[in-house]
Amino acid sequence: MSKKFLTLFLIVLLCSSAWADSTRYNVSQLRLQYLQASKEEAVAHKFHKKMSSYNERDPLVLAYKAASEAVMAKYVWNPYGKLKQIKTANAIFADAVALDKDNAEIRFLRFTLEHYVPRYLNLSAHVEEDKKLIISSLQDYPDSELSEGLARTMRDFMLTKDHCTEAEKEILRNINI
Repeated sequence: MSKKFLTLFLIVLLCSSAWADSTRYNVSQLRLQYLQASKEEAVAHKFHKKMSSYNERDPLVLAYKAASEAVMAKYVWNPYGKLKQIKTANAIFADAVALDKDNAEIRFLRFTLEHYVPRYLNLSAHVEEDKKLIISSLQDYPDSELSEGLARTMRDFMLTKDHCTEAEKEILRNINI
């Protein structure tokens, strides 16, 4: 009887840990956590710690892992440390894009990093490429894989500041989301 109980216990434990791991990296939750991390240093440290332990190959979760590295650069005071965080983020983004090159959310996350990196560091090689894919995906909405909320967030972000040319902004303004 105790062997059956032990076997059942191990099965339940394995299933619950697999379930916990899948909910731990739920993309909807990662989006919210990333947004909070970009605003609060304490949340950024927790988010970075959580994402640092991710070792799987889901491209979108990898992109959020890269984003966690990028957001930490905001809170590191040492310029060398900032550069190291950005280079780590770029390397992880490269892996994520290699796994899913047409994912607009991955490209949007990478665009938000590379757009703000000073050009003289030569770490912004994909800004135009990513912007084209983002705009194209938004133009395909609702046929693209973007949710309404994500599409609206992406469009609104691209319309702010100097993220796009006036011609690109005009295209984005005419997209109904």
